[in-house]
Amino acid sequence: MIQRFIELGEGYSDIFELMEIAETNKKRLSQLLCLRTEINGIQKASFIVVLHPADEGKFQPLYICREGIPADSKRYQLFEGLSRKLEKKIITFDVKPSGDFEEKELYFHYLTGILRLNYLIPPLL
Repeated sequence: MIQRFIELGEGYSDIFELMEIAETNKKRLSQLLCLRTEINGIQKASFIVVLHPADEGKFQPLYICREGIPADSKRYQLFEGLSRKLEKKIITFDVKPSGDFEEKELYFHYLTGILRLNYLIPPLL
C-alpha cells in the first residue's frame, strides 16, 4: 500500500477544495483530522482528509491544508460544519510544526508515524 500526503496549500480557497474532496468521496472517507501546532506564538491548524485506499493499486491519499489556518477561525467552523454534514468526528491533536524539520517529506514521515501509532491509518503490509 502507498500512503501519501497531497498538499493543497494554506490559503482560504484551499479549504473549499479540501471540503469538496471529502464530500465527493463520502464512500471512501476514513478520517477528518485537525493537527494543532504553535508557530511564532500563534496557534495554527492543519486539516487532513484521509480516504480509504483505492481498491486497485492500494493508494491511500491524505489531503492536507498545512498550518495555514488560525486555530479558532471561520475556516475552522467550515471544517466543523463538514464534519456534521458527513457525520464524521474531527480527531484533533497537537504536533510539532513543520518548520522543525529540514524537509517537508521528513515532516510527513513524522505525521505518518503518529497516525499509524494512533491507528488512524493502517500499517504498511
